Amino acid sequence: PREPGEEAAFARRIDPAREPGLSPEQRRLMAQVEFAQRQRALRRRLRSRNVLLALGIGAVTFGIYGYTFYSVSQERFLDELEQEAESARARA
Repeated sequence: PREPGEEAAFARRIDPAREPGLSPEQRRLMAQVEFAQRQRALRRRLRSRNVLLALGIGAVTFGIYGYTFYSVSQERFLDELEQEAESARARA
């Protein structure tokens, strides 16, 4: 049984440099594992940022593409030119 303020043995943090029972090989292995965990967390964070950036760029691209089609469909100047040409032919 544990005392009320005591931490569990599995949750206790240790400093590998000050721990007397660790060999240099164990310290090196612990440093490698910690480094690998940091790299994995960094990759995960960068991956989510990259996904958000790709979604943002895609949204802007499709917005510009959609607006271009919308604005081109609103242009009636060719229809007006054809009507003027027909009226000019009818007068001639």
